[in-house]
Amino acid sequence: MTASYPALRLRRTRASAWSRRLHAETVLTPADLIWPLFVTEGQGVEEPIASLPGVSRWSLDGIVARAREAADLGIPCLALFPNTPSHLRSDDGREALNPDNLMCRAIRAIKDAVPEIGVLTDVALDPYTTHGHDGLVDEAGYVVNDSTADALVQQALTQARAGSDVIAPSDMMDGRIGMIRSALEAEGFANVQIMAYAAKYASAFYGPFRDAVNTRGLLKGDKNTYQMDHANAEEALREVALDLAEGADSVMVKPGLPYLDIIRRVKAEFRVPTFAYQVSGEYAMIETAVAAGAADRDAMVLETLMAFKRAGCSGVLTYHAAHAARLLNA
Repeated sequence: MTASYPALRLRRTRASAWSRRLHAETVLTPADLIWPLFVTEGQGVEEPIASLPGVSRWSLDGIVARAREAADLGIPCLALFPNTPSHLRSDDGREALNPDNLMCRAIRAIKDAVPEIGVLTDVALDPYTTHGHDGLVDEAGYVVNDSTADALVQQALTQARAGSDVIAPSDMMDGRIGMIRSALEAEGFANVQIMAYAAKYASAFYGPFRDAVNTRGLLKGDKNTYQMDHANAEEALREVALDLAEGADSVMVKPGLPYLDIIRRVKAEFRVPTFAYQVSGEYAMIETAVAAGAADRDAMVLETLMAFKRAGCSGVLTYHAAHAARLLNA
């Protein structure tokens, strides 16, 4: 028979801070965080991003400094995104395959300076194309699947050769996970992980990110033919199942907070390492609320990150990673 009030008082275990810590069902630490960083050309360059208050693009020396900061804070992994110079962008995104491109130089710089930190690299063509799409576009403006996947395989190999620890395809092309896994195995990169953007939705929350990599003004049309419809949940499970069958080591749901239901369903269905990307629009909303005096940054950052963990996330990509780690280490 279940006890009832007053024999059972659920507030007893909440009465003091030590007891709340002892009875916490979910734990958040800096080891749960991945810090997305934007790389740009130059030396000694920091370029603040207006739509992402507190976030900047960094030249390689700044990226290395951020890597050292992350290691000191206990953040285990960085996610890199390049701001490719406009003169190197093309319709076919061929700069993505250049072994000396900005991404590859950033990978090498981090691994040389802070070898103990993980480096996760984005595999998609949008930072390298003149049209802002994640893949190759035909005469009708449609992003073609198979030839894009071929290019993504070469991009992934280029990043693996530079020292990437985790290949993270964010393009949403069908079949690319299996192709990339086969290519990595064939070239001796058996221990390079794949974190698949398995359920990436065509979202209104990506705007500030496109500012950060300078693709907002380039994008022709939308990404609805390859990113997921935000009305669909069952389709997300099919996407995850396919990516796992093709060799993904972990999967990601993107965006984060608006899709906690998807995160929960993925974790319950597959019991695999599941990550969320707290995307640029989510970050910007928090910062805008703070600037307006409507919210406390520290409390909102920790509460939202705890929500991801409670939903089943193994970790979270968040622009608040360094700030959160400082709070958690205090």
